[in-house]
Amino acid sequence: MAKRGHGEEEILRVLREAESGDTVVEVCRKHGISQQTFYLWKKKYAGLGLQELRELRQLREENAKLKRLVADLSLDRHILQEIIAKNCKASCATRAGGVGASCPCLEPAAGGKAGRRSA
Repeated sequence: MAKRGHGEEEILRVLREAESGDTVVEVCRKHGISQQTFYLWKKKYAGLGLQELRELRQLREENAKLKRLVADLSLDRHILQEIIAKNCKASCATRAGGVGASCPCLEPAAGGKAGRRSA
């Protein structure tokens, strides 16, 4: 079963109840949360309005999506570089006539980076 998240309204309601004079223990018991959760919410969301809290949550979700996208693209790039390196070594070995021949397209050119072909 999926973890139930607390909505922005509920978080703000809990924080406001504690500010209004109810004890933290009573508020936590009433809403079924731990005191650790309450103080974590207080640390993160104290002073924020409902709209600001919603924007913050949206920005965090968007940031997480972008991080996953960067990770996927980095992995794809790494895999493609490995494929290119294998294909280059294979084609250079067949042109050189055997195993043990060095691959000039993978050697660093003067002022260039290793793994790149020169034009």
